[in-house]
Amino acid sequence: MTMTTTTPPPRPVQPHALLVSTPFQGHINPLMRLGRRLAAKGVLVTFTTALRAAVRVEEDGDGHERAGFRFERLRGGGLWEPEDPRFSDAGDMARHVEAAGPAALKELIRREAEAGRPVTCVVTNAFVPWALRVARDMGLPCGMLWIQSCALLSVYYHYVHSLAAFPEADDGASGRSLLAIPGLPDLAIDDLRPLLIYASDQDMWREMLFADLSVIREKVSWVFVSTFDELEHEAVAALSEHLPVIPVGPLIKPEIGEIDGSSDDDGCIAWLNAQAPRSVVFAAFGSLVKTDDDETAEIAQGLASTGRPFLWVMRDDNRAVLFQGTLDGVTAATLCDRGKVVPWCRQAHVLGHGAIGCFVTHCGWNSTTEALAAGVPVVASPRWSDQSINAKFLVDVYRLGVRAPTPVTREALRLSIEEVMSGPEAGAMRLRAASWKERARAALADGGSSDHGVQAFVDQIK
Repeated sequence: MTMTTTTPPPRPVQPHALLVSTPFQGHINPLMRLGRRLAAKGVLVTFTTALRAAVRVEEDGDGHERAGFRFERLRGGGLWEPEDPRFSDAGDMARHVEAAGPAALKELIRREAEAGRPVTCVVTNAFVPWALRVARDMGLPCGMLWIQSCALLSVYYHYVHSLAAFPEADDGASGRSLLAIPGLPDLAIDDLRPLLIYASDQDMWREMLFADLSVIREKVSWVFVSTFDELEHEAVAALSEHLPVIPVGPLIKPEIGEIDGSSDDDGCIAWLNAQAPRSVVFAAFGSLVKTDDDETAEIAQGLASTGRPFLWVMRDDNRAVLFQGTLDGVTAATLCDRGKVVPWCRQAHVLGHGAIGCFVTHCGWNSTTEALAAGVPVVASPRWSDQSINAKFLVDVYRLGVRAPTPVTREALRLSIEEVMSGPEAGAMRLRAASWKERARAALADGGSSDHGVQAFVDQIK
């Protein structure tokens, strides 16, 4: 009797997603968090960016793989080394990476293939249209992660593709003029003016963003958005008529409710552990906002005047004002007695701590979604770009806080904090914030709306 053998079927190749980010902290963080979720579902993920000294990548090191997630610094092609001082100018940095990045990215994709890890697809965030071009030239399908709200993506998309009647920049429209876009509340023109829509045609960031959005229908197979369906259902549904929108947010770390002191920064968690529940004012204005000396002094005096404990994230280049004797009797020592001032912290860790009572924020989208996911009411002080629209949603739509003037004054800040912490609507704000926390948790849970979107993408590339 002749024995026959059967050849086992070939082992399926693990899908490999290459994530390419702009070298800004606020862009890196959400894309890395999306990458970790993909890795948790069995996708090999390689994350790359033109690393520079001013950003932090929370991984074990270049080339190290942990739980299916790898970091590879974008290098070669003439890219500057991370410590190069020329990286300190955002415009110079962006122009340099756009010029040198394509060759470096092509080489990285070739190295991955030679190492037995061929790339299945490329996912970028906005402001790297060159990465989309490289991927398409190499025959790789592309996704894009939009790290701001779906509402803002819809605004830009409707402008770039002439789908709504936007006023001209110089037509003299008043703040009472309203713009109607499907799925969005009517927006005042004054809320839109900080956007790149009204920047100069020669503005580099405008050119890069519009280059992304002008070809997004033809060149991008998946449009991931850092939101969740329950938060922006109408906006997601309306924009899905035009684009393959996949809500995957909130893109936060750590997972909601998992707070411990194992990765404490400057003792923040230990300090918060010693404070009463919901007693602390947390103030942070993002990695790109530099307040001038006058506003920094106003913030210092406003925080001190509340008599409440506070945690203030202050950039190193703002700290000199604390020692210049210009704070009307509020000294650096007094501030340290009443609160804690740090140059940086893991914001999601801090917001998730039970001692936080309110969040004084510039309303960047990362900060907005982290506040919602942590269930923390806000004092909104928007600065530029999408921040005014985000503040409008937080204060007017979700009713989770109050809006302070920009620039902040000490008395306005004190009154705003008191309104959120102990005013007549404070209890209702806390209840609404707690409700959003639960909805965010449900979206991220197995089978939730955002988890479903991530899983559908994984099933497709497998």
